[in-house]
Amino acid sequence: MNRSLWSRYGFAWVTGGFFLVSLAGHWLFGWLAYVQEQQSHQQPVELYGYLILMMRDTLENWQSEFLQLLWQVAGLALLLYVGSPQSKEGDDRIEAKLDAILRAVDREEADRLISEIDRDYAGRHTDHRYVREHQKT
Repeated sequence: MNRSLWSRYGFAWVTGGFFLVSLAGHWLFGWLAYVQEQQSHQQPVELYGYLILMMRDTLENWQSEFLQLLWQVAGLALLLYVGSPQSKEGDDRIEAKLDAILRAVDREEADRLISEIDRDYAGRHTDHRYVREHQKT
């Protein structure tokens, strides 16, 4: 399957778009609030003062919310991808045990049933051993 970069990472593109729009809105409305506050205190509107204030506010927001969520999502996805024991021991282990039990009970019927199930769920497997065995046939 040869899909485009846009369709393969569509969720990331949409998320990045939301991020950029919200960041631009944050800085735009921050500028308007900064100008209003400076004028109400009869202080000069300075770009440097605004940049320091907005960088502080942006970093504070990222620390409190964005980084926490980023680690929860990206960190768990990374651990799943590299195959940490916590991410792999569940479904793959259970599936391997069930296959072994089926084969111990009735080898011929088990092989037929496992092949049928594997065909029905083709493309959903993350077990590297299954992929290697499936490529042999």
